Amino acid sequence: MDYDAIIIGSGAGGLTTAVALAQAGKKVLVLEQHDRPGGWTHSFTLQGYRFSPGVHYIGDLQEGGGLRGIYDGLGVSQDLTFCELNPNGYDHIIIGDKRVDFPKGKDNLIERLKSHFPHEARAIDGYFADLMNMVESLSHIGNLSHPLRSAMSAPTILKWMRASGADLINTHVSDLVLRGVLAGQAGDHGLPPSQVSSFMQAGITYHYLDGGYYPLGGSFAIPRAFVKALKRAGGEIRLQSRVKRILIESKLVQGVELESGEVINASVVISNADPEATFGQLIGRDKLSSKLKRKVDSIKYSTSCLSLFFATDMDLRAAGLDSGNFWFYDHPDLDKIYSDGLTDAMLQNETPPGMFLTVTTLKDPSKMHSGHHTCESFAFVGYDAFEKWAHTKYGERPADYAAMKEDLSWRMVRGLEKHIPGLSQHIVFSSLGTPLTNEHYLNATRGNLYGIEKSPSQVGPWAFQPRTEFSGLYLCGASTLSHGVSGVTASGIDTARAVLNCRRSDILTQNGPTLTFLPAEDVSQWPEDLKKKMARGEMAREEDEKEI
Repeated sequence: MDYDAIIIGSGAGGLTTAVALAQAGKKVLVLEQHDRPGGWTHSFTLQGYRFSPGVHYIGDLQEGGGLRGIYDGLGVSQDLTFCELNPNGYDHIIIGDKRVDFPKGKDNLIERLKSHFPHEARAIDGYFADLMNMVESLSHIGNLSHPLRSAMSAPTILKWMRASGADLINTHVSDLVLRGVLAGQAGDHGLPPSQVSSFMQAGITYHYLDGGYYPLGGSFAIPRAFVKALKRAGGEIRLQSRVKRILIESKLVQGVELESGEVINASVVISNADPEATFGQLIGRDKLSSKLKRKVDSIKYSTSCLSLFFATDMDLRAAGLDSGNFWFYDHPDLDKIYSDGLTDAMLQNETPPGMFLTVTTLKDPSKMHSGHHTCESFAFVGYDAFEKWAHTKYGERPADYAAMKEDLSWRMVRGLEKHIPGLSQHIVFSSLGTPLTNEHYLNATRGNLYGIEKSPSQVGPWAFQPRTEFSGLYLCGASTLSHGVSGVTASGIDTARAVLNCRRSDILTQNGPTLTFLPAEDVSQWPEDLKKKMARGEMAREEDEKEI
């Protein structure tokens, strides 16, 4: 064999698996179709402005946090620095005229919610009690080292297994606005509260209880750190190397064939692509068992979005913005807003009824370019409205597609202007991505954002597992354990464990240095060398992409 293991795709899940296997002594090759690594964690530069489409904040980085343990255990912490988002409001939920800021710390968040909704104080306590119990039960279930804890967790798992996020919220809360506020982070999974798994609702809220963080230099800092670790361990990565098919004989993996015709042999292949790309395209339905074919044909993918990347010369801090994320909703019926986000209904509205906005230069002030702020705004939309252009070539799509993009960009800007008056007069650059953009750059089936949708019937044991029916073929990424940076990174560890047949502790052995955190809201507290680099414009830029 040419390699012990080939990883298809360099998203956070694929790179985590690759680094873990390389550090275990395996000969590893990562193949990436794009001209830069990272998948959803990549960054790109347009007219000097740096954008990071898939990373807007990360949690679980506190001492003892699961993601923190992986970064330390793989040694990538030596090349990562994070900016801490506003601890008084890492998320700002705005519903109509009501604004609730989510502060760092569970007790702080509970007290903040009670200050806005004192009549729901007991309901808020009950909601968080259930939420914490659910997350703790998940961490114990199936733990062979503590069988009693595992057994005691079973009733909670069974109680909420088929329940939705709305069920979890509505069991306790009657106030419609508070229901909307508690579901306000639904954009982190993209489903209506009535359709998402209750464990996903609980898990996302829990994930950020100790605050939100943004990688210094933008999201590309994450794949850059992993690629460095991969190379230190003797692993390899090849960019612009699109896999045409996975080679299988008698249910046994043999390697891969690239679109160039090159064949690379390996006894283990790990796919970081989604199930349709893996089983439908790279293997072919004719090679699947009837059971797997039914599953691949029946799964639903998460929704897609419009992504507005823009730069502005407006003083956004003076306009009331900060390093926290802004979730703008016209009304408290989030189920309606997110249900519309699964279809083309948003295209019929004058402005999107639900929008997300992040100012990346307030999260990481080193990203300022020419004194301008860079911003990223998103609105959910289904793939169907764009499917008629799917057969056209990227970069050469027809005029009606370009006209539609221009119209949608303007609608999104007008939607943001409801909250930031005068913004349209201060935009110096903008570019809109659509579901077709996601499909092109990320090979995401129907432009999906989060792999398979996280409904109760598609999470946990009903999601895709690391092992497959093909000997030597493994999966990682957003359609397995979970999605988001933390979820797919954890999936990479799970997949490496399956390949190596070992424990988690056998993988996380590098004892990397303690992560560095900088306050996004107070640059005066940054180290002097960073402040000087920033003043000279020497912080992470496009050169870092060429570096690897």
